[in-house]
Amino acid sequence: MGLVFRKESLSKAIEAIALAGGSEPGEARLVAENLVMANLTGHDSHGIGMMPRYVEALLEGGLHPNRKVEVKLDGGALLALDGGAGYGQSIGLQATRLAIERAQKHGVSITALGNSHHLGRIGHWAEMAVAQGLVSMHFVNVQSFARVAPFAGADRRFGTNPVCIGIPLPGEPPFLLDMATSAVAQGKLRVAHNKRAKIPHGWLIDDQGNPTNDPRWGVVAPLGAMSCFGEHKGYGLAVACELLGGALTGGGVTDYDNKTQRRVLNGMLSIVIDPARFGTQQAFAKDAKSFLAWLRASRPAPGHDHVRIAGEPEREYRATRERDGIPVDDETWNEIRAAAGKLKLSAETIDALARG
Repeated sequence: MGLVFRKESLSKAIEAIALAGGSEPGEARLVAENLVMANLTGHDSHGIGMMPRYVEALLEGGLHPNRKVEVKLDGGALLALDGGAGYGQSIGLQATRLAIERAQKHGVSITALGNSHHLGRIGHWAEMAVAQGLVSMHFVNVQSFARVAPFAGADRRFGTNPVCIGIPLPGEPPFLLDMATSAVAQGKLRVAHNKRAKIPHGWLIDDQGNPTNDPRWGVVAPLGAMSCFGEHKGYGLAVACELLGGALTGGGVTDYDNKTQRRVLNGMLSIVIDPARFGTQQAFAKDAKSFLAWLRASRPAPGHDHVRIAGEPEREYRATRERDGIPVDDETWNEIRAAAGKLKLSAETIDALARG
């Protein structure tokens, strides 16, 4: 059946769990607001359903509250940072602020961030950059349980390894491409499993390498493996993310089968550009407007109402959920209540906070 919450009260409930886990008030608020924002934009896979996983990582010692980024190299436009396995909602914010500051000063910045705990929805960091009129590109690896099979492979070898590109557009909201290199984000399998729903073929294979529409193979042991999107093309991007986001940042790569640790570590290579430095603003404004008008004039295919660009579906979701509330399935909410209990917070307290 599911539940529906307002964003403000839901944030308070998640904030209380982060506080109980040892976060200072400012960090707890960041974690809650970031996760709830993911739900608002339709990315339930990266929303409040991650909190039980965070609690497990806290309890086993793989996630450390209240960490500050360590600057390993400061080369002006080049930065190498270490996140100390701190909350990605805080570490990502600190790293992105530095990347933006350096791009504004030098025209471009390249930031190698290693050893952050789960950075959440990568589009959040691109949104920070485009809000300042900057272009940003992000390549991210995911060290956790291996989830995704290589092209032509039948077992799990790496994570969902997202790529994100944000481009400010004159006179309208930005282009914001934020995607896993797997056929689907792993959290969407968890959401489908909790809802007892089937998934499309092409997302997942079972433990024998056969295609399946049952999300349990991505959630419950014995695990199968997720597929890359676009066969060898998505696979190529996934490997690039592992090499750039993992190896190049110094944060490490997926090179063994982690079956037990609950922590989720990300490395992220971020390239941030000040487009004004090119002196092409007038041409860009003219050509972007012309191209997007041409694109949007395409006849809608059967089953679709109109052509969208990346970022528009998320903005539509946000408008709807801010108006109507955020839906949360019963299983996910029960997992959150149980996680709160592990930190000595009663389920009744969390329910009361979420209801406002």
